[in-house]
Amino acid sequence: MNQLQNVLIVGANGGIGYGFVKQLINSHQINHLYATYRQFEKAEELFNLQQQYPDKLSCLKVDVTDEKQIIDAFNQIQAQTSQLHLVINCVGILHEGDLQPEKSLKHINSDNLIRYFQVNTIPTVLLAKHLVSFFKHQNKAIFAVISAKVGSIEDNRLGGWYGYRASKASLNMLLKNIAIEYSRTCKNAIVVALHPGTTDTELSQPFQKNVPPEKLFSVERCTKQLLSIINNLNCEDNGKFFSWDGSYLHW
Repeated sequence: MNQLQNVLIVGANGGIGYGFVKQLINSHQINHLYATYRQFEKAEELFNLQQQYPDKLSCLKVDVTDEKQIIDAFNQIQAQTSQLHLVINCVGILHEGDLQPEKSLKHINSDNLIRYFQVNTIPTVLLAKHLVSFFKHQNKAIFAVISAKVGSIEDNRLGGWYGYRASKASLNMLLKNIAIEYSRTCKNAIVVALHPGTTDTELSQPFQKNVPPEKLFSVERCTKQLLSIINNLNCEDNGKFFSWDGSYLHW
């Protein structure tokens, strides 16, 4: 990345998303950083950072399950710039109140399945739909989405976690489709899925007890590893699924 970058982090108020903001905010390669949050009361750290960098960081309230809010946010960005060079979607859900990963078929609940797809799958294709105009420029553009290795059909050995696995597998299929279409409409855009590994965030906390310490990554380590992958992407990587160590994963 040689030219100054305009970056959008979707889901920047916690966990990996906020980690990306902290990693990127001091970069001399970044012109402006846009960061979305869903709930004001959970974005205090993000707003504190905005106060420190008022000319470099813009915070946008967006519920990515609502296409109108996505459009409104992109209209705000459009008023400042016509180009984005890096967009990372970090929004995801594994558990929420009564929503918990299913251990067997007897735990299947249709409302919970819909919720997994509503948060983990559909927002990415809505974002891609409205990002096209921002990616039609002569510089490299990257659309990276946080997926999960458990969404790999080929890698599934244990079963369970029906909703989460299925929503991430569907996300991966949508990303492959987006990559193919972008290769025709936004020729310099690179679309990738990223598996961050088990990261010490609210999402993974209930499931950390069986994770070896060396396999549980801090948010700082996680985002550094993923940014290393992002910074080395080229056009041949379009439509690929990467693990945290830079290796390819099977869809």
